[in-house]
Amino acid sequence: MAVEKHTLAQALKTIRKARGLSQEAFSDVSSRTYMSSLERDLKSPTLSKLAELCEVMEVHPLTLLTLAYAGDSERKADQVLAQVRKELDELKNP
Repeated sequence: MAVEKHTLAQALKTIRKARGLSQEAFSDVSSRTYMSSLERDLKSPTLSKLAELCEVMEVHPLTLLTLAYAGDSERKADQVLAQVRKELDELKNP
């Protein structure tokens, strides 16, 4: 499966807004300025920071990444998740 360029920034903003959260709602884990720079694709979070942000949004980090790779296409999301399942199976049973 070819990896297309999607943005984590767009996915972050989509989930944050869908949850009805302001950038200030993340003040326990980041500043509003940092959230703004993430959503404008000026910075990239570490994996641990991503986990903290997802905790505030009450979504699994894979949900955020799936949205980043698939956009709002349910079909693409299904393809991404199927690819992940296949690769996990291959890693468990080489």
